[in-house]
Amino acid sequence: MENYSARILCLILITCAAVPSLATVYTVGDSGGWALGVDYSSWTSGKTFNVGDSLVFNYQSSHTVDEVTANDYSTCTVGSAISTDNSGSTTIPLKTPGPHYFICGVIGHCGGGMKLSVTVTGGVAGNGSTTTPPSTITPPSGTATTSSTLPSSSGTLSPFVALFFTLMAVIFKLFLS
Repeated sequence: MENYSARILCLILITCAAVPSLATVYTVGDSGGWALGVDYSSWTSGKTFNVGDSLVFNYQSSHTVDEVTANDYSTCTVGSAISTDNSGSTTIPLKTPGPHYFICGVIGHCGGGMKLSVTVTGGVAGNGSTTTPPSTITPPSGTATTSSTLPSSSGTLSPFVALFFTLMAVIFKLFLS
């Protein structure tokens, strides 16, 4: 009985530790990045954004990533962003359910199509409130010239997914032995 309880506890702990690794990292605009001429409405089509996922914006120094209110998004109002970043590579963790709005803060760029709206699902069941606090922009460490390898696909599962399934196989093997 003691061995069975230890196995159950181990299964619960591994599952709890591995579930956050199932988050998806979305590279905004895919290979087009965060730039003029990319259709972000088409890019979001068919994608489901969940709490825990992240958006990665890759862009040239002539652009910014501004998180804005719904009104500023619809009117392309610049200068009153909730948060802003101009590092060239911005990762935004989607921490709260509801709509999130992003524009380029350079005059004319939002009107030229550099605007993105995503609706994040998840969180407390039944919470579809649009008044949830926005997520914060997390700029990369280092300087704007620091390069890093980022996922090139629009939705890449965390590399820990393979580890999760391997650990689950080991746990199930324990139950069968």
